Amino acid sequence: MNVPTMAEMTAQGKQPDVLFWVGCAGSFDDRAKKITKAFVKILNKANVEFAVLGTEESCSGDPAKRAGNEFLFQMQAMTNIEVLNAYEVKKIVTACPHCFNTLKNEYPQLGGKYEVYHHTEFLKSLLDEGKITIEGGKFKGKRITFHDPCYLGRANDIYEAPRSLIEKLEVELVEMKRCKTDGLCCGAGGAQMFKDAEKGEKEIYVERTEEALETKPNIIATGCPFCNTMITDGIKATNQEDSVQVLDIAELIANAEDL
Repeated sequence: MNVPTMAEMTAQGKQPDVLFWVGCAGSFDDRAKKITKAFVKILNKANVEFAVLGTEESCSGDPAKRAGNEFLFQMQAMTNIEVLNAYEVKKIVTACPHCFNTLKNEYPQLGGKYEVYHHTEFLKSLLDEGKITIEGGKFKGKRITFHDPCYLGRANDIYEAPRSLIEKLEVELVEMKRCKTDGLCCGAGGAQMFKDAEKGEKEIYVERTEEALETKPNIIATGCPFCNTMITDGIKATNQEDSVQVLDIAELIANAEDL
């Protein structure tokens, strides 16, 4: 796989069109690494000049900020901004809505002003420009429901890009009763991913997965590594592992194109 780093490209006197911000999940979580690889395959197929920071990339600071540690967030953010500005980065794409929201909406006040795109927005732009084509392939005719990540949907009003990509796969897109502006969190946002559950009748991820299963899908599509983890846990909790897949939109496109 061709994944150049910013340091390598700078040494060659080159400046990539876009920086791919991988994020903690996409770097270290075994399941999320598959999403990273799928997205890289699409970027290479579309001949997009991109680079990653590699070991120079640190956590965006989202979990620290959501957990209430503003001091740690600002330390992490300032470190990243220094690196990004040193490389004169202008355009960033990421497959994590948490990184997307933080880089787009919270870095500017600390001196980090960039064009930031979620990978579904970026993939749609590649499709619109004719750099990639999407055909149904192995997913043609499947029933797919899409779970809106909170930081993509309600926080940033991005609802159509992921859905238009799914529809290009010639599938049946079915909506959950709570979707778009009424979407329900998977249960991982606000740093909840990293703490134990609180007292209650039912885990949020189980509630959300049950709503998805009501649509009788073959696949539950996600656009966030945290959501992917939570919905996958929900599928295990409801014993639906043999009948329902949980896939990121980048994986759907890469698999449809046999990349």
